[in-house]
Amino acid sequence: MIDINLLLFVAIILFATKLFAIFMQRVHLPQIIGALIAGVLLGPAVLDFIRPGETISVIAEFGVILLLFSAGMETDFKQLRKSAKSSLLISILGIVLALGGGFAVAFLFGTPTFESFFIGVIIASMSTSITVEALQEMGKFKTKTGTTIMGASLFDDIFVIMILAFTMGIKESEFSLAGLLVIIIQITLFFALAIVSGLIISRLFDFIHKRMGERRRLIIFAIAYCFLMAYLAEAFGLADITGAYIAGIAFCNTRCVEFLETKTHELSYMFFTPIFLANIGLHTSFSGMTGTMIWFTAALVAVAVLSKLIGCGLGARFSKFSRKESFQIGSGMVARGEVSFIVAAKGIAAGYIGVTLFPSVIVVVLATVLITPLLLKAAFGEHNS
Repeated sequence: MIDINLLLFVAIILFATKLFAIFMQRVHLPQIIGALIAGVLLGPAVLDFIRPGETISVIAEFGVILLLFSAGMETDFKQLRKSAKSSLLISILGIVLALGGGFAVAFLFGTPTFESFFIGVIIASMSTSITVEALQEMGKFKTKTGTTIMGASLFDDIFVIMILAFTMGIKESEFSLAGLLVIIIQITLFFALAIVSGLIISRLFDFIHKRMGERRRLIIFAIAYCFLMAYLAEAFGLADITGAYIAGIAFCNTRCVEFLETKTHELSYMFFTPIFLANIGLHTSFSGMTGTMIWFTAALVAVAVLSKLIGCGLGARFSKFSRKESFQIGSGMVARGEVSFIVAAKGIAAGYIGVTLFPSVIVVVLATVLITPLLLKAAFGEHNS
């Protein structure tokens, strides 16, 4: 039987996130900041009224999957192919600076070499979902820079997973070229499967749409395909959001894409996305943040922001983007999120890093999540031209 308190918590989360989002809109700030603040206030960090639980986290994960699925459908696939080389360079430079910066900060604070490197891996990733939500809210997702950011985020996901496998293998003295080759083969097989299934599904939906028009069953089948690809991505060692985004790309050039996009957005916006955003705030805790840890966390936040701004911005400049576009791309790559939590959790479980580090990771994620929408608003503003 369902926990009756869960019903109350969901009602409060939906009400609070919308209320704070409206307030943010009135003061000309991104609405997603309001939803995040609502989660922080309701959670252990302030009022301690709602504790993060497994059910709310599962609902939040569904929200992320649907958000990235919607983003995939909005993607300009031709532009995505054109920006592949740029996205690769942007991703590599951003990861190198973030990983190196995280390592340097931890090492300077007296952390052992391997643990310092692992901390660098934690902050090397980015949160695609937060950037997508911010760009969609501003109506800038379908821009050239928006598409490039999405391409770079895909590469980020792949590289961070490979670095994580390499790092854990080194620690356990089990690393081998054969093991790394297996990971590369798994990733290659997934993308091969995604391409083949995407071509089949897009033609099938065009055929059904031509024969039957915009039927409600289309969106049910489309979402089923989205979750199937999310499952397969996890099975092949990638993040579920990667599978969801690629599933959305399969529909981006179909005749029924506007219908599917509208229905998915409605489903996500009304229920799943607010809970996803609030859930980040609910996981925020400042316990153990005293003395040296405060300075360590502040330095880590600074490195997390600057490494992506500078690294990804330089990658964009080397790829012949303008200064304004480079700032937009760098800003869009700043947010950290679910991947950072996953890497940190694996490190703590394996004993590679201390559990006392987790509050610092949470603060880094929250700070970058709050900063990213503000940076994007400034980057796309007229005063940056």
